[in-house]
Amino acid sequence: MSLAENLETIQSRIRAACARAGRAEDSVTLLAVSKSHPPETICALADCGQIFFGENKVQEAKVKIPLCPGKLRWHFIGHLQSNKVRDAVELFQMIQGVDSLALAQEINKRAEQTGKTVPVLLEVNVAGEASKFGYAPEKLRAELNELNALPRLDVHGLMAIPPFSPAPEKSRPYFQRLRELKVACENILGAPLPQLSMGMSGDFEIAIEEGATMVRVGTALFGPRISTLRRALDAAD
Repeated sequence: MSLAENLETIQSRIRAACARAGRAEDSVTLLAVSKSHPPETICALADCGQIFFGENKVQEAKVKIPLCPGKLRWHFIGHLQSNKVRDAVELFQMIQGVDSLALAQEINKRAEQTGKTVPVLLEVNVAGEASKFGYAPEKLRAELNELNALPRLDVHGLMAIPPFSPAPEKSRPYFQRLRELKVACENILGAPLPQLSMGMSGDFEIAIEEGATMVRVGTALFGPRISTLRRALDAAD
């Protein structure tokens, strides 16, 4: 299918999941995960009306974002290294995946230097997987007030990636856990956290049923990733 057809299919599935959950259709933002896809493909999807895009490598984003329409909104969704924070603050409208107080403090410092306030999501390792980054829930609760006190960060909510499973239903307990943690964090802060970023190509409908406000979809939109672009950009990194 074409990009336009893929986009319409995903949007239709989002609408159906919202209906099952008794939610408004506009309560979920589709973030198109464009990593390893070239600017021409991103522009083609933008022509179909897609506005929000996610990249997980700063170096790749530096090449691609200037070649794409200025109306697009970019989210950083990968693991952010401290030496790439300055560029990330300049390039992205939101940084998802803030997984430590040290990283948050570095983002705050770079944002102060540029006069920006940076919207962020706090990444949670909901399954305690050694192979993944993210806060342990108890550590996040302990550091939440300190994170929220950083003047150049605007904490919008939480994000997580559950353990991979070919069965989407197996992600549900992890999505429930993240939603419950969001409520606990709101109670600590005494303020709402509006964003819950969870769900990808294989399980985004389950995520919406469990309260996701943002789903990150790549393969179902774009098809398989273009590895040649990734290799070229990695070589230049």
